[in-house]
Order: sequence, then C-alpha cells, then structure tokens
Amino acid sequence: MGLVQEFKDFAIKGNVVDLAVAVIIGGAFGKIVSSFVEDVITPLLLNPALKAAGAENISKLAWNGVTYGNFLAAVINFLCIAIVLFIMIKGINKIHKPAAVVAPGPTEDQKLLTEIRDLLKNRP
Repeated sequence: MGLVQEFKDFAIKGNVVDLAVAVIIGGAFGKIVSSFVEDVITPLLLNPALKAAGAENISKLAWNGVTYGNFLAAVINFLCIAIVLFIMIKGINKIHKPAAVVAPGPTEDQKLLTEIRDLLKNRP
C-alpha cells in the first residue's frame, strides 16, 4: 500500500473528520460563550459587583511587585465562563431529553422457562 493511499485512509476515517468538525464548532461555540460573558454578564453583573466591593481595577492589584490582581481577574473570568457554560449546557440538555429506553421483552427461551416453572409449581 502506497504512502498516498495510507494517508487517504487516515484522513478520510470518520474519527478524523468528526474531530475536525468538533474542533471547528468548539471554536465557534467558544467565541459565543466569550462574547456572552464579556458583553452581557460582565457589564450587567460583574462590574457592578466589583464596584460595590471597591475593586473596579482588580487586575492592577499588586503586593511587593507581585501582580496577583491579574491572577484574580483570570480566576473570576474562568468562574464566570464555567457558570455560564454550565447553565447553557443544562438548558440544552433539557431541550434534548433522551428517548425513553424500552426494556426488551423476554426471549423465547425465557418464555419457555417461565412456562416450565409455572407447570412445575402447579404439580401436586
């Protein structure tokens, strides 16, 4: 098998194509979540909360040259994104309820064994 044919087999496999689609959609979804957090959540909730706490410029906080404010801002940003993602995925999961799993009925062997058991119970 030639190198070109091996590459075709590798590149056309369903797993590689599915992964490529997932990466592209994940990037687009990441932009949606980032925009939602930066353009909606931060102005409506986070900025007023930081102003009330007196920490509008949290990223500029420093102690002995260590700018721990940047770290705190990154942690707060991560928590906001995680909460928003959790709420969005929870809502999506409610929309896409899994179909009820129907238990399969008894097999022919099980039916036959049930009949034999019932006959043996009724014997004197």
